[in-house]
Order: sequence, then C-alpha cells, then structure tokens
Amino acid sequence: MRRLVSLLRSLLRSLLRLAAGIAVLATAPLAHAQYAWVGANGVRHFSDRPPPSSTPQHRILKAPGQLAPPAPALPKPPASLAEREAAYRERVKLREEQGKTDQQEARRQRDLAERCQSARQVKAELDSGARIGRIAPGGERSFMTDEERAAAAARANQILDACR
Repeated sequence: MRRLVSLLRSLLRSLLRLAAGIAVLATAPLAHAQYAWVGANGVRHFSDRPPPSSTPQHRILKAPGQLAPPAPALPKPPASLAEREAAYRERVKLREEQGKTDQQEARRQRDLAERCQSARQVKAELDSGARIGRIAPGGERSFMTDEERAAAAARANQILDACR
C-alpha cells in the first residue's frame, strides 16, 4: 500500500511539473511582447510599449500578434568567370538569332511591298481599258481577251487583298 501511495505521489508530482512547464511555455511569448517601428526621423525604435498614436500603421514593423515581415533575400553571390562567359555566349547567340529573324522579316516585308506594287500596276493597266498585247514564244503578237483580262484582274485583286 505504501508503495502504491508513493507511486501515486510521484506520478502526481510529475503531472504538476508537466502542467507548470506547459504554463511557462504558453506564457513565454507574452514576455517577449515587443514593438518595432520607424520614427518620424527614420530611426528604428524597439520597445515593450506600443508606439505613439501618431505613428502611421505602415511604419510599425512588429507588434505582438503580428507576423514579422519576411527577411530580405540575401544578395546572390557574384557569378564565376565561367558562368559569366556562358551567359555572354548565350546572349550573343540570342542576338544573332534575333538578327536573322529580323532580316527574314524585313526581306518578307520588302517582297510583299514589291508584289503589291506590281499588282497595283497590273490592276491599273487592266482597269485602263486599253488593249494589252502579248508576244507568243513563236513571235506572234496576240491581245488579251475579256475572259483573260477578268482572270488577271481577279488574281491582282487577291494579291491586293493581302496588301491591305
């Protein structure tokens, strides 16, 4: 019986110690209640008392129950010479590719402008109503019929539609 009482007492002491430890740990953040704010002259202030009421909310950096702002990211260490060289080569390669695509686009625009100009000239000739002659491979001269003129006008109009 004595042993049982002794065992119960030690168990009760252990439970009381555990409860006291939990209570201490639960109140520890309250003991560290601290405010941090930037004053009117730009100086940082730290205190266990709240900042003056004239301090705007955006200048209060830390308050109890408020999460601290994230720490600023550490600056990236400078790249090694090999990394800088690889980055340079990549930029040069991209610049060359961009130059090629720019040249191709300029060439395409120039070809389109020439094709449009030719189509405008053909359309003007067809719309003028004048007879349009052609020389056959055998050296014979012939003139466009109305059907050929209409087909040529339709082709010129298709090209001009792409120009607008």
